[in-house]
Amino acid sequence: MPDNSTRSSIQFNFLKQSALPAERRRLKAFLTALFKKEKCAFISLTYVFCSDDYLLAINQQFLKHDSYTDIISFDLSTGGAPVEGEIYISLDRVKENASFLQVAYSSELHRVIFHGALHLCGYKDKRASDKALMRKKEDQYLLLYGK
Repeated sequence: MPDNSTRSSIQFNFLKQSALPAERRRLKAFLTALFKKEKCAFISLTYVFCSDDYLLAINQQFLKHDSYTDIISFDLSTGGAPVEGEIYISLDRVKENASFLQVAYSSELHRVIFHGALHLCGYKDKRASDKALMRKKEDQYLLLYGK
């Protein structure tokens, strides 16, 4: 397995102003460690923080879903190669979900960031059992990260 710390890159792009903490370097190192812990190599991750409307358009165009969502992950890898992924996150949805769930915005944002990484590591969330495992993993990484 390649050494993620020397060959990989993680980018954060903001199409909507974000309250993503100034700890970006720490978050990138943590995401690298998450992939290593999950035994999943990656080359590049691109996170795009956007609005509801932007993510709705992606959902409609690429997934043929006409609904708002907080996250969409695209695995751009080919044939078992290390992960190359794009993760789109609606900051509007994250804010609304944090309010609804009565959790801190930063905690919900990190949960969604880790959720996208876990999808690219192969975790699913369509069936109840898959959702339970995904939530367990999110909670595990939130605890490790300190959120």
